[in-house]
Amino acid sequence: MEQNWILPALIAIPFIAGFLCWLIEKVDDRLPRWIALLSMLATFGLTILLWQQGNFTSLLATDGATHQGNLPWAAQFVLPWIPTFGIKFHLAMDGLSLLMIALTAFLGIMAVGCSWGEIQRRVGFFHLNLLWSLGGVIGVFLAIDLFLFFFFWELMLLPIYFLIALWGHNATGGRTKEYAATKFFIYTQASGLIMLIGIILMVIVHFAQTGVLSFDYHDLLGLDMGGFEYIIMLCFFIGFAVKLPIFPLHGWLPDAHAQAPTAGSVDLAGILIKTAAFGLLRFVLPLFPESSAQFAPIAIVLGMIGVFYGAFLAFAQTDIKRLLAYTSISHMGFVVLAIYAGNLVSLQGLMVQMVAHGLSSAALFIMSGQLYERLHTRDLSVMGGMWGQFRYFAPLLMFFAAALLGIPGTGNFIGEILILLGSFAKHPIATILATVSLVLAGLYALILIYQALFGKNTATTLAVQNGGRLKDLGKRELVMLTTLVAGLLWLGLYPQPVLDKSYSSMQWIGVAYAQGVQASEPQHGVRLIEGNMGDYMNQHKFDLQDGHHHDHHHHHHDH
Repeated sequence: MEQNWILPALIAIPFIAGFLCWLIEKVDDRLPRWIALLSMLATFGLTILLWQQGNFTSLLATDGATHQGNLPWAAQFVLPWIPTFGIKFHLAMDGLSLLMIALTAFLGIMAVGCSWGEIQRRVGFFHLNLLWSLGGVIGVFLAIDLFLFFFFWELMLLPIYFLIALWGHNATGGRTKEYAATKFFIYTQASGLIMLIGIILMVIVHFAQTGVLSFDYHDLLGLDMGGFEYIIMLCFFIGFAVKLPIFPLHGWLPDAHAQAPTAGSVDLAGILIKTAAFGLLRFVLPLFPESSAQFAPIAIVLGMIGVFYGAFLAFAQTDIKRLLAYTSISHMGFVVLAIYAGNLVSLQGLMVQMVAHGLSSAALFIMSGQLYERLHTRDLSVMGGMWGQFRYFAPLLMFFAAALLGIPGTGNFIGEILILLGSFAKHPIATILATVSLVLAGLYALILIYQALFGKNTATTLAVQNGGRLKDLGKRELVMLTTLVAGLLWLGLYPQPVLDKSYSSMQWIGVAYAQGVQASEPQHGVRLIEGNMGDYMNQHKFDLQDGHHHDHHHHHHDH
């Protein structure tokens, strides 16, 4: 297996650049922005390079057997890290993670761009946090060793805490930004620790069966966990469910979004939520196919509750960012449906949906940030009549709201229609309900448009009151938004490249979920004992008893 050095470079560039931003802050205020922008452009360039050179067409054996040998990796990278525990620095990339990393790097460029005018104090430290969280996310998308995965999973949380607590906005309801940041941190930290318990349980079961201590994905695939499987699956599921937010565990999201700076919201909505969907696809379905299939109805019911609950709560919001946060919860119900339907069509739809939702929600959060810069308020109930005031702002807001509600021609439509087509055979009732919820999506998108752009013209007075200026979008803002428009239209009109790139990895996940994976000889861990735990105990039982008898006898004699 050849080492592909681009993979560690994808992770290293944001970390090194973030550190540089922080060091150089003392010298000059403008430089950190440029360093951050160039590093994100370099990361994006590397993903394009991988896109060009990778071979993503390695199809499966026709009988549909999945085992470690035919994993659809296009690139890998392995270094020993903590050999005592069988932990390796093992990165691997397939079509799924390539698309997710491309999305991360692209939205990273946008996040640096939209904080250009907004962030004025501690610029270097801000970019350190932004870039380190993006580096952690890219690590999550690449890590195949479970210990390394968990390491990055925790690493991407800390910088977000600082982004919200130091550069956030206090909400209108009197909640402070520190409150939102702490709530976010406690939720995700607790769920991460539950996932760690699952990882360790799994490693112990694997050790008992093979005598090899290994955290590697390849070795743990196809492991027979017996009665533990459901419990371990639940540990993983909870870890990802909090991040995705699935209905009862979603409490941190609206607060975190409403109070985060624009770049933080772009990061949260566009990328961080996708890490959870990625985790469910990469780890939960292939590692626990049977218990996932058992659990699927429950997960889908929770997803459907989320779809409607998110939509209904979006109606009630007056803060534009809270409204968008609840629409995010609503869309993630679709993601759950697609994952647990788990066939090729729904999984490929999910791929398009994740990229499209990343672009459209990021765009809407960027626009609400720009709105806040102009009006110094995010309260929809006092806005209105901006259609006549702005030449570019209003039509762009219209476009992204249309994308959010899934108008044909945007990527969101392709994603949703493929998900509904793919899941209908397995879960017809849930699919029909999900289709009904698209009507609600139309409603909250229209409410958003109507309240901001039409009605009584209050924009000019608002701006004057709060000391803002009604200026239209600048060049930088226009460039950002038009590239996002281009991305959504490309996904909506010609999604084939995205489908091609993710085809083999999605097929692998689908087959693994349907039929399970054949276990193979562990290759990556460290062998601590010969044979499995049972044999080892039997072998050494006699020595133990021997020693014990001898000792006892000796003791008696002494007496």
